[in-house]
Amino acid sequence: QVQLVESGGGLVQAGGSLRLSCAASGRTFNNYIMGWFRQAPGKERELVARIRWSTGSTYYADSVKGRFTISRDYAKDTVYLQMNSLKPDDTAVYYCAAGMADGGPLSTSGTYNYWGQGTQVTVSS
Repeated sequence: QVQLVESGGGLVQAGGSLRLSCAASGRTFNNYIMGWFRQAPGKERELVARIRWSTGSTYYADSVKGRFTISRDYAKDTVYLQMNSLKPDDTAVYYCAAGMADGGPLSTSGTYNYWGQGTQVTVSS
């Protein structure tokens, strides 16, 4: 059974940093894309960043480019999202997700088969 468990959310002032972690278990993820999505109240869920597990290639939404960094640790089966220079607009529930690399459009939530429970990130002004 695949499990994705997020941690690391919290409350931070604008300009601060947080690191989210996603511990993955239950299968091998070599053919998978790991993504971080976020959903703010009243808004659709959106892709923030993704990483191809096998190659480490990454993609970032324009809104976070240069501020967020996604990475993965093979030994720990963990994906990280380092968030710097946080803004109030970054406030949302952040979700870790996993989907087959050839399973569909990689920025679309429907492509991702497995989801974590979400972790709240709140950025105060």
